Amino acid sequence: MDQGINERIHRLWDDLADFDASRSDDALDYLLAGLCAIVDAQNANWMGALRMPHIVPGDPVQGWRPHAVRFLRPSRPLNDKVKEQIKSLEQGSVDETTVRNAALAGTFRVNRLADLAPEAWFDSAYYQCYYSGVGHADAIWAAVPVNEDAEAHLGIFRDAQHPRFSPDDCSTVAYTLRGLKWFHRQQMLSHGALVAGAPLTPVERQILHRLLTGQAEKQIAAAQGQSYHTTHEYISGIFRKFGVTNRAGLMALWLGKGAQ
Repeated sequence: MDQGINERIHRLWDDLADFDASRSDDALDYLLAGLCAIVDAQNANWMGALRMPHIVPGDPVQGWRPHAVRFLRPSRPLNDKVKEQIKSLEQGSVDETTVRNAALAGTFRVNRLADLAPEAWFDSAYYQCYYSGVGHADAIWAAVPVNEDAEAHLGIFRDAQHPRFSPDDCSTVAYTLRGLKWFHRQQMLSHGALVAGAPLTPVERQILHRLLTGQAEKQIAAAQGQSYHTTHEYISGIFRKFGVTNRAGLMALWLGKGAQ
């Protein structure tokens, strides 16, 4: 690998470690932007994927479902297509690239579209709708297992004005992501995955991030435009979802010392 690229990757790792826990969205955007810059891509996304406790017989993706999706450069068409794909997944209609990726669940993996599908697939209706239809000509898909029932999936996309990704590009993405399990675990936690009893609402996420900065409940209430009582109820609910009793227990999860 080129020495200059190595240095950019190592700097990216160092910078990610400097983001505090309350800035999880900013840290994720920084990672996605860094990946795009390193392999000359035009967009990227992150998805937290969870495996449902009860797998329906014949499920082509073995119970895996998206929990949260974030694009570096979001747009209405992209968001609409994601919703369409989730709906199709629930109806049992799943593209072969998704099935092949899910078959490798539990392993760290990075693949180009060309590694997941034959050349004829690039002429398929699925590709025309969900890739070229939103300006994506090629992609690298990476998956980082966080535990046996949770994975972080990342897509890195190029447009039609750029060549397809090469095996070297794939190797570069793999090297960049290989040591970042800790980062993806924190991302999952920030969305209420892994240990939360239920996904966090948008307001709960806002309050969670303020809790992680060390703000007192009265400060959080003022910042949120809520009464102290309302904020206290939200915080109690957040603690219950994460299975902790206080802020120290919550912080322990981010440090990797709580429930896994």
